[in-house]
Amino acid sequence: MPRRRRSGLASGSSFGYGTEGRRPLRAPGSPEIACASVLLAAHFLLLAALLATAPEGLWDPRGRAFVLFLGGLAVWRYGWGAVHLVRAVLYRRIVFPRLRRAAEAHLAGAPDEPPVPELALVVTAYRIRPETLTASIRAALAEAGRVGLPTTLVVALVEPADLRLVKRLVAKAPERLRLRLVLVRLPPTGKRVALATALRALTRRRIHPDAAVVVMDGDAILTPGSLARTLPFFAAMPALAALTTDQDALAAGSPALLHWHRLRFAQRDLIKSSLGLSRRLLSVTGRMSVYRAAVATDPGLVARIERDALDHWRLGRIALLTGEDKSSWLWLLETGRALLYVPDVRVGTIEDPPAPGFFAATTRLLLRWSGNMLRGGRQALALGPGKLGPFLWWCLIDQRLSIWTPLVGPAAVLSLGLLVEPLIFWAYLVWVLASRLLLTLGLLVVRPRVSGTWPLLLYYGQVWGALVKGWVLFHLDRQSWTRQRIVLRGARGGVLRTAGSLYLHALALAALLTGVGFATGVLAWPDGVGLGRPF
Repeated sequence: MPRRRRSGLASGSSFGYGTEGRRPLRAPGSPEIACASVLLAAHFLLLAALLATAPEGLWDPRGRAFVLFLGGLAVWRYGWGAVHLVRAVLYRRIVFPRLRRAAEAHLAGAPDEPPVPELALVVTAYRIRPETLTASIRAALAEAGRVGLPTTLVVALVEPADLRLVKRLVAKAPERLRLRLVLVRLPPTGKRVALATALRALTRRRIHPDAAVVVMDGDAILTPGSLARTLPFFAAMPALAALTTDQDALAAGSPALLHWHRLRFAQRDLIKSSLGLSRRLLSVTGRMSVYRAAVATDPGLVARIERDALDHWRLGRIALLTGEDKSSWLWLLETGRALLYVPDVRVGTIEDPPAPGFFAATTRLLLRWSGNMLRGGRQALALGPGKLGPFLWWCLIDQRLSIWTPLVGPAAVLSLGLLVEPLIFWAYLVWVLASRLLLTLGLLVVRPRVSGTWPLLLYYGQVWGALVKGWVLFHLDRQSWTRQRIVLRGARGGVLRTAGSLYLHALALAALLTGVGFATGVLAWPDGVGLGRPF
């Protein structure tokens, strides 16, 4: 059995939760806030210095073709980002507060009735540090005690040590908590089987169809008040099938990785708030979501989670290993169920890096997340705009386009800078610093403060993330689950399959570079017609 690594996270640590689940999960100390401010100030100063000392030829009108080309692309991409920003503000400031008031009014109208008849906590855990699992179970039991509902705790696990740990934690639970414990021990076959088995075990306990089922990972931390502020929506909205909340990282190895996770969660919050305006979401996250019991125990949903597959014209039938949250989301969309995003409740996550080092860890995570996104998005697009709604449908189209658009700028700059005019590198650096700073400041809509590391992490995530997504797009059969060391390479492997994937990927990259070359004038059209002269 693999030896567990120790973490700096103490089992009884306090994370500085807010009393209503709304504050940052780990309140930044003065040094962290000061560091973020210094980095932002340095970013401003560097940008100002580059502009003040710009060479005379920086804005040479002969480069108008390049400026118009990238400018048009930027107007489209940043215009689309502005749409998300405006929609997020509308949802968070106008639409969701009305839903919150309606839920609270419904609860106040029946003070003697609980928002749901009972509660179930379904936790999946494998190769999670003991300190992390302890913090997760303790927080979940504490939240169940606060709402005072009959509670069933279902834990799907693999290792005997985890089984003993959960039993000890339950034995120390508050006596007032009316708790039933269900332990599901399985071989390490992946989270899909574990979650499906746990939900079937919950079904056998004859849980009330209107109960709330919290599905969460063993590294998710429920904040005080998170259940009390989410369960009333199920009483006020009888058609509501599931909801998910905001998230933030509590710990993630190195400081750089922690900032990267927090940036991604801030971006997630913004996009989910925008989609919340359409009552649609791009996923029902597996870290922590709440389902109505009749939905969570539906045999169709459970079967979809356990055995989902994708049919591909070239790769054949691909059994899906990861992305069980995408499978549940697709099932909810197909059956026309109502979803809700709750932005004023935040759940914490303790991120255990899947590999040593920032680059290796982020690449591993991007490979898994991009694979889930592309495989799930491919299945969702098949439903069409009528089923998805026009906005969500276009968001899925945009996910495909965003594989290539972040690569246009670097490709154009490299070709022009190396072959025509090195001055373009200076102009591009100014553009990157200014545009990513603007995007970072836009995240103040969803976060009380931003980090000075976020502008450069944004650029890294966009460019390197696009390269990773491009690779995954042509290798959808390649899947791995980092914790359980499970790898799938498709039912029909072999050299020809791999060679075909590599060939198509290289062909797509070559087409992108050729298109950029013609658009910027580095390559000449046969008839001499182009968008303009190069530098």
